[in-house]
Amino acid sequence: MKTIDKIPTTKIQRASKLVQTGAKVGVNYIKYYGDKLVNSNEEAKERLNQNNAEDIYDGLKSLKGSALKVAQMLSMEKSILPQAYVEKFSLAQFSVPPLSPPLVLKTFKKYFGMLPNELYDTFNATSVNAASIGQVHKAFKDGKKLAVKIQYPGVAESISSDLALVKPMAIKMFNIKGKDSDKYFKEVEDKLIEETNYILEVSQSKAIAEACKHIPNLEFPQYYEDQSSERIITMDWMHGEHLSEFVAHNTNQELSNKIGQALWDFYMFQMHNLRKVHADPHPGNFLVSKQGNLIALDFGCMKAVPEEFYIPYFELAKKENINNPKVFRDKMFELEILRPDDSNEELEFFSNMFHEMLSLFTQPFHVDTFDFSDAEFFGKIAELGEKYSKNTELRKMNGNRGSKHFIYINRTFFGLYNLMFDLKAKDIEINNFKTL
Repeated sequence: MKTIDKIPTTKIQRASKLVQTGAKVGVNYIKYYGDKLVNSNEEAKERLNQNNAEDIYDGLKSLKGSALKVAQMLSMEKSILPQAYVEKFSLAQFSVPPLSPPLVLKTFKKYFGMLPNELYDTFNATSVNAASIGQVHKAFKDGKKLAVKIQYPGVAESISSDLALVKPMAIKMFNIKGKDSDKYFKEVEDKLIEETNYILEVSQSKAIAEACKHIPNLEFPQYYEDQSSERIITMDWMHGEHLSEFVAHNTNQELSNKIGQALWDFYMFQMHNLRKVHADPHPGNFLVSKQGNLIALDFGCMKAVPEEFYIPYFELAKKENINNPKVFRDKMFELEILRPDDSNEELEFFSNMFHEMLSLFTQPFHVDTFDFSDAEFFGKIAELGEKYSKNTELRKMNGNRGSKHFIYINRTFFGLYNLMFDLKAKDIEINNFKTL
């Protein structure tokens, strides 16, 4: 894979790159209008999506950082974006061009005050895995194989300016209106700032590993604080394959169920017992060991679940509450999905919309065991997402609704459901975490 010798780090450099990307998208639309004259609208639209996805991803991958992280987050929202964007943006999870070896050595010395060979016995300056905020290298020290994560230069300093550049696109995509929409962007900005603080990540990683070590078939790496810093993390090298690689060839249903149960228990225990959850559930953050255990990595993005959100959120997961009009409406107001300034039309529309969505999405919580390999269940979720993404009535209404906590909690559940479906896990005991 081609490496990167430099990353735009100043606000002007990064804005210039996004302007170039915007210009390419503009050209793609001109081609699209011509394409429609000679081909069907569907064919022309598909080519437009493919071209835009390619150009936007190529622009973001050279910037790294929060702009690329937003693409990664969007790739998990399979029901929102056209497939061309999902496929391209999903590369941001664990397959982006890495920094070149000379830039790696320069960056390491800047962050740690010494070269890698002064800290480790051996260090491979060629990356083995590159993502949106940092990349991973192999190293050895005292006979132990290590994974060394190095943050890209300029990422932490450019979060606010990057989000300001991405904000207009997000506002248009999600139809966000109103003066208090900034709370959503502030939530994303705060989380991204936390993700660039590797001292915090090491602390969170150790805390989660300790709290969840009793969960069967689940493993965590050990972290080394004396070999880590604000922009570098040193941990055990964990042997296994990415979850996406594992599901591509696995035919052992019993093994799928075992890993799926471990994954589900891990998330339910965090959510209900710790009230803090690993909010980045994509395949690049999980490995499957040769022993058939699930290995959890990367605890930079942890979302605290406050009591005032947790209680109504999970009360709305109960079937009897979804089907009780008064309780349902009260919880919708508590969660800020319905607003005091809504018109009667908006109150009715969003009540019906969320009733339909929650009746479907919460089905796993209405039974003792659930089949996450059920293609019909996931097909209905996709159909519902497509239905509302094309709804002209919804586009006219204020999309600025819902507690800011929805951003990462919903992302967590969408990601978890997708991973469980990829695993084709069956007979998952929903409340098993209570007995651990």
